[in-house]
Amino acid sequence: MTIHIKGAKIMAMDASHGSDCFDGDILIEDQRIVAMGAALPEAEADIVIDGHDKLVTPGFVNGHIHTPEALFRGRYENLPLEMWMTLAYFLVGDGQLAPRALYLRSMLVAMDALRNGVTFLADDILEPPLQSMETLGCIFQAYDDVGIRANVSGHVIDRPIADTIPFFPEILPDDLLAQINAGKPPTVEEYVAFAEEAFSLYHGRADGRLRFMVAPSGPQRCTVELMQAADELARANKTAFHTHIVESKIQAVAGHEFYGKTLVQYMHDLGLLNRGTTIAHGVWTTDEDIALLGAAKCSVVHNSLSNMKLHSGVAPIRRMIDAGVNVAIGTDGVSTSDTPRMFDAMRTAAYMHGVTTGDNEAWLSSHEVIHAATMGGAYSALLEDDIGSLEVGKKADLVIMDLRNANFVPLNDPRKHIVYCENGSSVETVIVDGEIVLRDGLLTKIDEEAMLDEFRELMPEIMAKHEPQEEQNKAFLPYLQEVYERCAAVDLGIHRYGGNDMPSWP
Repeated sequence: MTIHIKGAKIMAMDASHGSDCFDGDILIEDQRIVAMGAALPEAEADIVIDGHDKLVTPGFVNGHIHTPEALFRGRYENLPLEMWMTLAYFLVGDGQLAPRALYLRSMLVAMDALRNGVTFLADDILEPPLQSMETLGCIFQAYDDVGIRANVSGHVIDRPIADTIPFFPEILPDDLLAQINAGKPPTVEEYVAFAEEAFSLYHGRADGRLRFMVAPSGPQRCTVELMQAADELARANKTAFHTHIVESKIQAVAGHEFYGKTLVQYMHDLGLLNRGTTIAHGVWTTDEDIALLGAAKCSVVHNSLSNMKLHSGVAPIRRMIDAGVNVAIGTDGVSTSDTPRMFDAMRTAAYMHGVTTGDNEAWLSSHEVIHAATMGGAYSALLEDDIGSLEVGKKADLVIMDLRNANFVPLNDPRKHIVYCENGSSVETVIVDGEIVLRDGLLTKIDEEAMLDEFRELMPEIMAKHEPQEEQNKAFLPYLQEVYERCAAVDLGIHRYGGNDMPSWP
């Protein structure tokens, strides 16, 4: 398949142009861009796209998302991370879905993402109580069918849940502690066997468009042995080591309570900070942590939406960029941000840092935000040689936006329109791996309305199972509230909230 985009405004995000736009053509053959430039010679293309009044950008890279939360979009609010997780993922109970529901749940997110110019998802799948090859296969099948590019994880926790939250075991009544401890986490050997089978079955599926990645949940939730085994698997398979570090203040306190040091320092001492390490959040990192991350060429995925909704704090992104940390942008969970749309995440990332400092030169620019949402995300996924920018030889993952849309009228600086004005309504065409997956606003590979109708029909059955278990897990909330208050009172020497008026609980 050959596609010729003629006479468009191009934001390539490559080393030569950055986010500066230029007018030109793009020629695509099969999966890759084979030519770019002003007025390319006429080619016998299968498809010719008139680029007049169109803006072409790289496809946006969602560096961190949890699609299982698609079930709970618009369901929760005003809950800190650990309390929200108790209701969405359960401390006790079984949230496992039937295969068709898993497929439709993943499809729902992928459809919304593609319609909004997102061509890649780093999808971190926590599937309690345990992930299986069948459940993982449902997700890969959905992404194969809809045409999106994705790294899909096997998220794992191998420490007893109560032991992953500071003060929790001593606060919980014996009967609730016994309920949590009744669950048996996987062994290191079991996870390694699972991951090796997943790499064998799914890694490189759809001509390399779909990949498996390892995702140990976090250093406070995983044993040293599992973290090291996951790092070895990631290196051997040339995929990212995807984890969570200091998303919340509770997690920051956990580092000192469990290990006597920050979680980043702990990772460094174990030799687990390297080019392939991608850290979701990093909100409560210290300056010393940031220096370690920069020296190791790690990536941090900035999840501005969920960090605000869960009151986790504001990540020190300017300091990270200045220290050489690669920064990507993610939407995080579809329940903690209520969206997989990168336009929402980009806008929030651009706005939120002004509340932490009056120094306007420290705020993020539209160029930095778009870079994080394209090349920064590609680097974090170890795919910067294939996606993230429009260059000859790279995979043809791109978005075509209509400059006649109200979001671009009058047209000033396209960068600022994308970050501050765009809401997805300008997205006209999306190409992934050289294939048109959205044309004139319509998904081309699946019947979107039929998928939505089927998902709506399934939801009453899904919620009939979820709601009683959600109610059962509410018993843990008062004790997690006590943990939250105790951790809030701990002086870590850093402050990551927008204001200084946190309550002083007794």
